[in-house]
Amino acid sequence: MAKPEILVESPDFSLVLGGPLFQLYRRAGLSGAELERTRRRAVVVALAAWLPLLLLALVGGHAFGGTIKVPFLYDIEAHVRFLIALPILIAAELLVHSRLRPVVTMFVDRRIVVREDIPRFHAAIAAAMRPRNSRIVEVGLLILVYTVGLWVWRAQIATGIGSWYATSDGSQWQLTLAGYWYAFVSIPLFQFILLRWYWRFFIWFQFLWRVSKLKLRLIATHPDRAAGLGFLGSSTYAFAPILFAQGALLAGLIASRVWFEGQDLMAFKIEAGGLVAFFTLLVLSPLLVFTPHLSRAKRNGLRDYGRLTSRYVQKFQEKWIDGGASREELLGSGDIQSLTDLGNSFAVVQETRFVPFGLKDAVRLAAATVAPLLPLTLTVISLEELIRRLIKILV
Repeated sequence: MAKPEILVESPDFSLVLGGPLFQLYRRAGLSGAELERTRRRAVVVALAAWLPLLLLALVGGHAFGGTIKVPFLYDIEAHVRFLIALPILIAAELLVHSRLRPVVTMFVDRRIVVREDIPRFHAAIAAAMRPRNSRIVEVGLLILVYTVGLWVWRAQIATGIGSWYATSDGSQWQLTLAGYWYAFVSIPLFQFILLRWYWRFFIWFQFLWRVSKLKLRLIATHPDRAAGLGFLGSSTYAFAPILFAQGALLAGLIASRVWFEGQDLMAFKIEAGGLVAFFTLLVLSPLLVFTPHLSRAKRNGLRDYGRLTSRYVQKFQEKWIDGGASREELLGSGDIQSLTDLGNSFAVVQETRFVPFGLKDAVRLAAATVAPLLPLTLTVISLEELIRRLIKILV
């Protein structure tokens, strides 16, 4: 069966296929039109940030030790930032692209957006693509990392300890040879990639907000308990690698503070809990724009199915209880099954959520964020004890 014409003409949607950096990737042979060569792109970008630091630290004598407290090869935070978090942020583009593109088409494919609002739906896609492709935005992000970002990083140095990238003469901090590359290339590169993802979160939120202003056909008896919007909850898994990268950043920071400054791991429990809660809510919050639609669908469903159920129960009572119909007639009738089916439908309406995601979706996102922090527990309990506790929980 041929697809409806409205689907064929639907504009393409992607949060990542556009912008000056994407075009630079393509000209450099690091990406194709559909984000091919992901592994090559992640490796090249990560090595551009990390490898010069190693070489310059070797030249400056800050790679293994010497008079500084934190040599380059022992800087867990830097290695996690550039060899784990940065490649993941680059590779996440392919997952987000492949998962969100079909999600957007589902609004039309499943007839959630009514036919007369299809042009406005297409306009919402086009409006989302303009800021994605904006040169002004990416130049603005670049200016931001070389002003505010650099200022924040320098403020962190002032309260830090002697390291491979900055040493103190007693009055002020001096960047080492590797430190200049770190401050003016590696850190800005990482911050730019990260801020670019935050901008994409905003674009996704803006798109969903525009869609929420359309006339949507939601059915309260849909078995996903979200009136047909349950696919949006599972779509958030596309952002799980980004949350994992954020968790890895915090894990690297905590590890450095614990091993080089002697701080207590449990002193960071508030920061860890806040990070998990913040980024889980960050990913789920754009879906809250559909809460008014879901509330209205549930309210209308309870009203309509309440009326239908009342009428049917009254007819059933009159026919089979008050009317004195024989037991033999009841055995051959489908009225009991119809009553059960109607009750099940009413129960589904009652269970319809006010948000298009469930607890399972939130838990999976939180787990992706907290996963990089779990190895840090080995600093306070042994691996054997950790395994024993996990077995007790599971068994």
